[in-house]
Amino acid sequence: MTIRTILIALPTLFAGWIAVLVFVGLMTDAAPASVVLFPSQSFLANLPSDVSIIGSSRVSVTLVSDQPKFAGALYGSGAWVVLPAGLPGCLPLPKNAHPSTTG
Repeated sequence: MTIRTILIALPTLFAGWIAVLVFVGLMTDAAPASVVLFPSQSFLANLPSDVSIIGSSRVSVTLVSDQPKFAGALYGSGAWVVLPAGLPGCLPLPKNAHPSTTG
C-alpha cells in the first residue's frame, strides 16, 4: 500500500463512518443522547423546551430528550451534524452493567 492510497483511504473511511452514524441517528431512537458538532449560538437559542444539555465543549454539545425522532428535530432547529451518543457499541452489555459505567 502506498502513501497516496493511505491518504485517500483514511479520509474516505472517516467520512463513511460519520455517514453511518448520522444515518443511525436519523433512523433510530436507540441512542440515549445526541452530540451536535459545531453548534451555532442561534441553534442553542432555538432548542426545544424539552431538550436538556448534558455536556458541552468548544466544538460540540451533548443533548438529551425523550421526544421521538430527536435527531431530525435537532436538524430542524439548525444543527449541522448530529451523531448518536451513549450507544454501547457492537458488543452486548452484561445484564447487570449500566451503559455509563462501561468504557
